[in-house]
Amino acid sequence: MFVIMGANGHVGSAVAKTLLDRAQPVTIVTHNRDRGDRWRGVGAEVAVADVNDADSLRRAFARGRRAFLLNPPADIKTDTDAVERASVAGILAAVEGSGLEKVVAESTAGAQPGERVGDSSVLWELEEGLRRQPIAAAINRAPFYMSNWDEQLEPVRKSGKLATMLPADLKLPMAAPDDLGRFAAERLMSGLDDVGIRYIEGPSRYAPSDVAAVFAKALQRPVEVEVTPRDQWRSAYRTLGFSEPAADAYARMTEAALDRGFDNIVDPLQGSITLEDYIASRACER
Repeated sequence: MFVIMGANGHVGSAVAKTLLDRAQPVTIVTHNRDRGDRWRGVGAEVAVADVNDADSLRRAFARGRRAFLLNPPADIKTDTDAVERASVAGILAAVEGSGLEKVVAESTAGAQPGERVGDSSVLWELEEGLRRQPIAAAINRAPFYMSNWDEQLEPVRKSGKLATMLPADLKLPMAAPDDLGRFAAERLMSGLDDVGIRYIEGPSRYAPSDVAAVFAKALQRPVEVEVTPRDQWRSAYRTLGFSEPAADAYARMTEAALDRGFDNIVDPLQGSITLEDYIASRACER
Protein backbone atom coordinates (compact mmCIF):
# COMPACT_ATOMS: atom_id res chain seq x y z
CA MET A 1 0.00 0.00 0.00
CA PHE A 2 1.19 3.49 -0.95
CA VAL A 3 0.15 6.39 1.28
CA ILE A 4 -0.08 9.77 -0.46
CA MET A 5 -0.08 13.21 1.13
CA GLY A 6 -1.37 16.18 -0.85
CA ALA A 7 -3.55 14.12 -3.19
CA ASN A 8 -5.97 17.01 -3.64
CA GLY A 9 -3.19 19.26 -4.94
CA HIS A 10 -1.30 19.42 -8.21
CA VAL A 11 1.62 17.04 -7.56
CA GLY A 12 0.05 14.72 -5.00
CA SER A 13 -2.92 14.03 -7.27
CA ALA A 14 -0.52 13.15 -10.10
CA VAL A 15 1.32 10.73 -7.78
CA ALA A 16 -1.92 9.02 -6.77
CA LYS A 17 -3.24 8.86 -10.33
CA THR A 18 0.01 7.40 -11.66
CA LEU A 19 -0.05 4.65 -9.04
CA LEU A 20 -3.74 3.87 -9.57
CA ASP A 21 -3.22 3.74 -13.35
CA ARG A 22 -0.60 1.07 -12.67
CA ALA A 23 -3.03 -0.93 -10.52
CA GLN A 24 -1.19 -0.14 -7.28
CA PRO A 25 -3.04 0.10 -3.94
CA VAL A 26 -3.30 3.70 -2.73
CA THR A 27 -4.42 5.41 0.45
CA ILE A 28 -4.76 9.18 0.24
CA VAL A 29 -4.38 11.32 3.36
CA THR A 30 -6.80 14.20 3.82
CA HIS A 31 -7.86 16.34 6.76
CA ASN A 32 -11.40 16.55 5.32
CA ARG A 33 -13.26 13.27 4.84
CA ASP A 34 -15.51 14.74 2.12
CA ARG A 35 -12.49 15.59 -0.02
CA GLY A 36 -11.71 11.88 -0.20
CA ASP A 37 -14.94 11.04 -2.04
CA ARG A 38 -13.51 11.40 -5.54
CA TRP A 39 -10.63 9.11 -4.63
CA ARG A 40 -12.92 6.43 -3.23
CA GLY A 41 -14.70 6.57 -6.57
CA VAL A 42 -11.57 5.55 -8.45
CA GLY A 43 -10.51 2.78 -6.08
CA ALA A 44 -8.32 4.50 -3.49
CA GLU A 45 -8.70 4.22 0.25
CA VAL A 46 -8.91 7.34 2.41
CA ALA A 47 -7.26 8.13 5.74
CA VAL A 48 -8.31 11.23 7.66
CA ALA A 49 -5.40 12.90 9.44
CA ASP A 50 -4.08 16.33 10.34
CA VAL A 51 -0.47 17.24 9.62
CA ASN A 52 -0.36 19.01 12.98
CA ASP A 53 -1.57 15.89 14.79
CA ALA A 54 1.41 13.52 14.55
CA ASP A 55 -0.51 10.60 16.06
CA SER A 56 -3.29 10.74 13.46
CA LEU A 57 -0.77 11.12 10.63
CA ARG A 58 1.32 8.23 11.98
CA ARG A 59 -1.80 6.03 11.97
CA ALA A 60 -2.37 6.98 8.33
CA PHE A 61 1.24 6.13 7.42
CA ALA A 62 0.91 2.79 9.24
CA ARG A 63 -1.66 1.70 6.65
CA GLY A 64 1.09 1.33 4.06
CA ARG A 65 4.75 0.50 3.54
CA ARG A 66 5.73 3.50 1.43
CA ALA A 67 4.59 7.11 1.54
CA PHE A 68 4.79 10.29 -0.50
CA LEU A 69 5.48 13.27 1.73
CA LEU A 70 4.45 16.79 0.77
CA ASN A 71 4.51 19.66 3.21
CA PRO A 72 1.23 21.55 2.71
CA PRO A 73 1.53 25.24 1.77
CA ALA A 74 0.41 27.63 4.48
CA ASP A 75 -2.24 30.27 4.00
CA ILE A 76 -0.43 33.38 2.72
CA LYS A 77 -2.30 35.50 5.27
CA THR A 78 -0.40 33.73 8.08
CA ASP A 79 3.25 33.66 9.11
CA THR A 80 3.93 31.03 6.45
CA ASP A 81 7.40 30.09 7.71
CA ALA A 82 6.16 29.40 11.23
CA VAL A 83 3.15 27.40 10.01
CA GLU A 84 5.15 25.34 7.50
CA ARG A 85 7.99 24.62 9.92
CA ALA A 86 5.40 23.32 12.38
CA SER A 87 3.90 21.02 9.75
CA VAL A 88 7.37 19.72 8.81
CA ALA A 89 7.90 18.88 12.47
CA GLY A 90 4.55 17.05 12.46
CA ILE A 91 5.47 15.00 9.38
CA LEU A 92 8.85 14.02 10.81
CA ALA A 93 7.29 13.02 14.13
CA ALA A 94 4.66 10.93 12.31
CA VAL A 95 7.22 9.09 10.19
CA GLU A 96 8.98 7.92 13.35
CA GLY A 97 7.46 4.64 14.50
CA SER A 98 5.13 4.44 11.49
CA GLY A 99 6.49 1.16 10.14
CA LEU A 100 7.21 2.69 6.72
CA GLU A 101 10.09 1.18 4.77
CA LYS A 102 10.54 4.05 2.30
CA VAL A 103 9.39 7.63 1.73
CA VAL A 104 9.61 9.98 -1.24
CA ALA A 105 9.58 13.65 -0.27
CA GLU A 106 8.81 16.61 -2.52
CA SER A 107 11.43 19.31 -2.00
CA THR A 108 12.77 22.23 -4.02
CA ALA A 109 15.86 22.83 -6.12
CA GLY A 110 16.53 25.86 -3.93
CA ALA A 111 16.62 23.93 -0.63
CA GLN A 112 19.26 25.46 1.63
CA PRO A 113 19.88 26.14 5.31
CA GLY A 114 18.81 29.51 6.62
CA GLU A 115 16.24 31.42 8.58
CA ARG A 116 12.95 32.52 7.06
CA VAL A 117 13.82 31.83 3.42
CA GLY A 118 10.39 30.43 2.59
CA ASP A 119 10.22 26.93 1.13
CA SER A 120 13.98 26.93 0.59
CA SER A 121 14.74 26.72 4.31
CA VAL A 122 11.54 24.92 5.37
CA LEU A 123 12.09 22.04 2.94
CA TRP A 124 15.78 21.90 3.86
CA GLU A 125 14.59 21.11 7.38
CA LEU A 126 12.38 18.34 6.01
CA GLU A 127 15.31 16.87 4.05
CA GLU A 128 17.63 17.01 7.05
CA GLY A 129 15.02 15.45 9.33
CA LEU A 130 14.57 12.53 6.94
CA ARG A 131 18.32 12.02 6.69
CA ARG A 132 18.48 11.59 10.46
CA GLN A 133 16.01 8.71 10.60
CA PRO A 134 16.53 5.10 9.46
CA ILE A 135 13.78 4.83 6.81
CA ALA A 136 14.94 4.86 3.18
CA ALA A 137 14.31 8.40 1.92
CA ALA A 138 14.24 9.62 -1.68
CA ILE A 139 14.23 13.40 -2.11
CA ASN A 140 12.85 14.95 -5.30
CA ARG A 141 14.07 18.52 -5.70
CA ALA A 142 11.57 20.19 -7.98
CA PRO A 143 12.21 23.33 -10.05
CA PHE A 144 9.77 26.19 -10.66
CA TYR A 145 6.31 24.66 -11.06
CA MET A 146 4.63 25.43 -14.38
CA SER A 147 1.42 25.58 -12.34
CA ASN A 148 2.75 28.74 -10.66
CA TRP A 149 1.64 30.53 -13.80
CA ASP A 150 -1.97 29.30 -13.51
CA GLU A 151 -3.25 32.24 -11.49
CA GLN A 152 -1.97 34.64 -14.15
CA LEU A 153 -4.06 33.11 -16.92
CA GLU A 154 -7.12 35.33 -16.46
CA PRO A 155 -5.21 38.56 -15.66
CA VAL A 156 -3.06 38.02 -18.76
CA ARG A 157 -6.15 37.27 -20.85
CA LYS A 158 -7.66 40.61 -19.77
CA SER A 159 -4.61 42.89 -19.63
CA GLY A 160 -1.99 41.37 -21.92
CA LYS A 161 0.60 41.77 -19.15
CA LEU A 162 2.52 38.95 -17.46
CA ALA A 163 3.71 40.08 -14.02
CA THR A 164 6.92 38.57 -12.65
CA MET A 165 9.72 39.28 -10.19
CA LEU A 166 12.16 37.39 -12.41
CA PRO A 167 14.34 39.04 -15.06
CA ALA A 168 12.49 38.81 -18.36
CA ASP A 169 15.25 36.87 -20.14
CA LEU A 170 16.39 34.62 -17.27
CA LYS A 171 16.11 30.98 -18.33
CA LEU A 172 15.19 28.74 -15.43
CA PRO A 173 14.15 25.12 -14.98
CA MET A 174 10.42 24.46 -14.91
CA ALA A 175 8.37 21.27 -14.73
CA ALA A 176 4.70 20.33 -14.98
CA PRO A 177 3.00 18.80 -11.93
CA ASP A 178 2.16 15.63 -13.87
CA ASP A 179 5.86 15.03 -14.58
CA LEU A 180 6.74 15.70 -10.93
CA GLY A 181 4.04 13.28 -9.80
CA ARG A 182 5.12 10.59 -12.25
CA PHE A 183 8.73 10.70 -11.08
CA ALA A 184 7.64 10.58 -7.44
CA ALA A 185 5.45 7.54 -8.14
CA GLU A 186 8.30 5.80 -9.95
CA ARG A 187 10.64 6.37 -7.02
CA LEU A 188 7.97 5.09 -4.63
CA MET A 189 7.84 1.85 -6.62
CA SER A 190 11.62 1.52 -7.07
CA GLY A 191 14.02 -0.39 -4.83
CA LEU A 192 15.11 0.59 -1.36
CA ASP A 193 18.49 1.55 -2.83
CA ASP A 194 16.90 4.38 -4.84
CA VAL A 195 17.41 7.05 -2.21
CA GLY A 196 18.93 10.50 -1.84
CA ILE A 197 18.48 13.66 -3.87
CA ARG A 198 17.39 13.73 -7.51
CA TYR A 199 16.72 16.97 -9.36
CA ILE A 200 13.82 17.25 -11.79
CA GLU A 201 13.42 19.51 -14.81
CA GLY A 202 11.07 19.82 -17.74
CA PRO A 203 12.23 19.22 -21.32
CA SER A 204 13.49 22.81 -21.65
CA ARG A 205 14.31 25.88 -19.59
CA TYR A 206 12.14 28.95 -20.00
CA ALA A 207 12.43 32.67 -19.30
CA PRO A 208 9.44 34.89 -18.45
CA SER A 209 9.69 36.22 -22.00
CA ASP A 210 9.16 32.64 -23.24
CA VAL A 211 6.19 32.28 -20.90
CA ALA A 212 4.68 35.47 -22.31
CA ALA A 213 5.10 34.12 -25.84
CA VAL A 214 3.40 30.86 -24.86
CA PHE A 215 0.50 32.76 -23.27
CA ALA A 216 0.24 34.94 -26.39
CA LYS A 217 -0.10 31.88 -28.60
CA ALA A 218 -2.59 30.13 -26.31
CA LEU A 219 -4.73 33.25 -25.79
CA GLN A 220 -4.27 34.62 -29.31
CA ARG A 221 -3.32 38.09 -28.13
CA PRO A 222 -0.09 40.06 -27.57
CA VAL A 223 1.44 39.58 -24.11
CA GLU A 224 4.19 41.70 -22.60
CA VAL A 225 6.36 40.97 -19.54
CA GLU A 226 6.05 43.38 -16.63
CA VAL A 227 9.00 42.95 -14.23
CA THR A 228 8.60 44.08 -10.63
CA PRO A 229 11.85 45.72 -9.41
CA ARG A 230 13.59 44.01 -6.49
CA ASP A 231 13.00 46.90 -4.11
CA GLN A 232 9.25 46.53 -4.66
CA TRP A 233 8.96 42.77 -4.11
CA ARG A 234 7.77 42.93 -0.51
CA SER A 235 5.13 45.54 -1.24
CA ALA A 236 4.02 43.55 -4.30
CA TYR A 237 3.51 40.44 -2.17
CA ARG A 238 1.59 42.51 0.36
CA THR A 239 -0.67 43.78 -2.45
CA LEU A 240 -1.36 40.14 -3.39
CA GLY A 241 -2.65 39.49 0.15
CA PHE A 242 0.47 38.11 1.84
CA SER A 243 0.97 38.86 5.52
CA GLU A 244 4.01 40.96 6.37
CA PRO A 245 6.10 37.96 7.57
CA ALA A 246 4.98 35.89 4.55
CA ALA A 247 5.88 38.70 2.13
CA ASP A 248 9.32 38.97 3.72
CA ALA A 249 9.91 35.19 3.54
CA TYR A 250 8.81 34.94 -0.09
CA ALA A 251 10.92 37.95 -1.09
CA ARG A 252 13.94 36.40 0.65
CA MET A 253 13.27 33.10 -1.14
CA THR A 254 13.12 34.88 -4.51
CA GLU A 255 16.36 36.70 -3.74
CA ALA A 256 18.08 33.44 -2.77
CA ALA A 257 16.93 31.71 -5.94
CA LEU A 258 18.13 34.50 -8.22
CA ASP A 259 21.40 35.15 -6.42
CA ARG A 260 22.31 31.46 -6.13
CA GLY A 261 21.42 30.62 -9.72
CA PHE A 262 20.23 27.35 -11.24
CA ASP A 263 23.38 25.93 -12.81
CA ASN A 264 24.28 23.52 -9.99
CA ILE A 265 21.49 21.05 -10.84
CA VAL A 266 23.19 17.70 -11.39
CA ASP A 267 21.91 14.83 -13.57
CA PRO A 268 18.23 15.83 -13.51
CA LEU A 269 15.33 13.56 -14.28
CA GLN A 270 13.91 15.07 -17.47
CA GLY A 271 10.16 15.50 -17.82
CA SER A 272 8.33 15.36 -21.15
CA ILE A 273 5.58 17.99 -20.77
CA THR A 274 6.47 21.27 -22.45
CA LEU A 275 5.34 24.67 -21.21
CA GLU A 276 3.46 25.08 -24.50
CA ASP A 277 1.43 21.93 -23.87
CA TYR A 278 0.86 22.79 -20.22
CA ILE A 279 -0.39 26.35 -20.82
CA ALA A 280 -2.52 25.24 -23.78
CA SER A 281 -4.23 22.62 -21.64
CA ARG A 282 -4.92 25.15 -18.87
CA ALA A 283 -6.26 27.73 -21.33
CA CYS A 284 -8.67 25.15 -22.76
CA GLU A 285 -10.01 24.34 -19.30
CA ARG A 286 -11.13 27.91 -18.63
